[in-house]
Amino acid sequence: MTAGGGPRPQRVRVQHVEWIRDRIGQKDQEILATIGRLRLATGQQLERLHFADLPSSHRSRSRRRVLRRLADWRVLLPLERRVGGARAGSAGLVYALDSAGLWLANVGSRAAGDDAAVRRPGEPSRQLLAHTLGLSELYTQLRELERGGELRLVEFVTEPGCWWPNGIGSWIKPDAYAVVAAETVTDHWWLEQDMATESLPTLRKKLTAYLDFVRRGQRGPGGVIPRVLVMVPSEARQTAVEHLLTQLLEPASKLLRVCVHERAAAFIGEVLRE
Repeated sequence: MTAGGGPRPQRVRVQHVEWIRDRIGQKDQEILATIGRLRLATGQQLERLHFADLPSSHRSRSRRRVLRRLADWRVLLPLERRVGGARAGSAGLVYALDSAGLWLANVGSRAAGDDAAVRRPGEPSRQLLAHTLGLSELYTQLRELERGGELRLVEFVTEPGCWWPNGIGSWIKPDAYAVVAAETVTDHWWLEQDMATESLPTLRKKLTAYLDFVRRGQRGPGGVIPRVLVMVPSEARQTAVEHLLTQLLEPASKLLRVCVHERAAAFIGEVLRE
């Protein structure tokens, strides 16, 4: 569907974006904002985030309808790779912002009369896909904990927006930054998504950069020093990283934590309640 009612546009221009802007609803905008924040999300993650208020019998059908429409409008781009393969169905589809979505997410960045086409993004590598969706899952689980009243997710920023000056001309480069709160307590986290593809010496160098940052008296966002959570894919990797942490100088024991990916949101909630 296009502004003129013709076939789906191959290249998105101003006229089509303005047509979408006149028709896009609140839920559409929330989905757009989520993928703008996370870069990639699965259909199942979007269903948990944006359709949980519906009766369980209606969630999947409503999610399919809304995401199909946004894809037809070139707001969302379903990637070729699915999580879980073909058997996962539409819930396993992975979505990025398509050309119109990229344009809508950057309102004000173009002159009103600029009719230059916005090109759709390319397909990510398998490793980048897994890395990004791991962070999207953490965000989804934190939102679910928030919905259950266990914490408030104050902020969640992915790279490069979460990178922070290190005070000596370079950057601290976490994969994400999260702030959670409960009552009078607020915790700040720099998040490292370890996929066990890097060697332990490489990870050690990365973690040492955080320790050096603290020893130089630097402060992170909000004038505080965030804890660093290393999220690992298996218990074996967790054991290896925990051993690595024992070899690092202080303040390693206070600053650095490690847990498996699937427990990261629960772990953040547990630390908040300590």
